[in-house]
Amino acid sequence: MVKIIMHGCNGHMGQVISGLVEKDPDAEIVAGIDVADQGKNSYPVYTNMEECQVEADALIDFSSAKATDALLAYCEKRHLPVVLCTTGLSEEQLAKVEETARNVAVLKSANMSLGINTLMKLLQDAAKVLATAGFDIEVVEKHHRLKLDAPSGTALALADSINEAMDNQYHYTYDRSQRRQMRDDKEIGISAVRGGTIVGEHEVIFAGPDEVIEFKHTAYSKAVFGKGAIEAAKFLAGKPAGKYDMSDVISTK
Repeated sequence: MVKIIMHGCNGHMGQVISGLVEKDPDAEIVAGIDVADQGKNSYPVYTNMEECQVEADALIDFSSAKATDALLAYCEKRHLPVVLCTTGLSEEQLAKVEETARNVAVLKSANMSLGINTLMKLLQDAAKVLATAGFDIEVVEKHHRLKLDAPSGTALALADSINEAMDNQYHYTYDRSQRRQMRDDKEIGISAVRGGTIVGEHEVIFAGPDEVIEFKHTAYSKAVFGKGAIEAAKFLAGKPAGKYDMSDVISTK
């Protein structure tokens, strides 16, 4: 059984993961870390990270970027593998992630969903056939009205996975409103929709002469990200120092 410390345990995703782990016979949350102990968890919660010295196989982080520096130092000091799910990290923090990964296992991905990461793998195979045959590529993503960034990090990751398979020949177009010209052969269009309570929807379109192939992923709740984080923690337990991502987890399935 994999023993997990949940950093940000009282946040929305921390509580989602806590609920999922309770039903998972192969995992257990042995401690939580958060700014306040609200007394609603079945495991001990530490408001001071340094006081949490509970033995664990991995730590899952769903908190805020402002806590990342201290978290990385804590995990490095304890040689504790960390699944880093917090987004919005600065360039300096991303550099710190790389530095920390030289001494402890760190897993970070743009999206923790097993489905999205499987889709990335499928897109690379599809691109090698369809893009080579001259199909145009478009990515359309939809999220709830409160999401601040556009396009989503996941949309960019999907485009990157295609571009990587094609030796980075493509450039990205985000807005055609100021252009009056036909699309370029080496262009990936990325469009963002914001509205309502859409959790997350990503569609990749390969449009060729007289045929269209579409790949689509829809997240109906944030539980999909929690499930992926738990699988990542199971994967990371016992791994040597290094930088990992969800493609490494997918490859073991």
